[in-house]
Amino acid sequence: MFENTKVLVSFSVDDVTKAQKFYSDTLGLRVTEEAGVLLLHLAGGNDILVYPKPDHIPASYTILNFVVADIDEAVDGLVARDVRFLRYDGYGADDKGIVRGEAREMAWFSDPAGNILAVGQFK
Repeated sequence: MFENTKVLVSFSVDDVTKAQKFYSDTLGLRVTEEAGVLLLHLAGGNDILVYPKPDHIPASYTILNFVVADIDEAVDGLVARDVRFLRYDGYGADDKGIVRGEAREMAWFSDPAGNILAVGQFK
């Protein structure tokens, strides 16, 4: 029924202004705002809707995974923009906060609303 239907993914934040600054200035995404709602314009023509929710509760799982060619370069660039990486017990992150494995390397961080994001390199 929906195999040829475009999907619009969405998530909430508690402060649209902070979210817009983070996603545009810190992450370098093209972001547009209309009527208090953000659209994050991603590679491949995909958009993500970011909407305000006064009783926002951050997702306890990764909502966005940014796939990169060089995870060390991406992590270094984010650190230079004051992004701090999350560390999870049992994952064995290195000094940069990167979990390295045979199939992929990942590092997690959060947006100003506490939603969990990741940068990753798949081998």
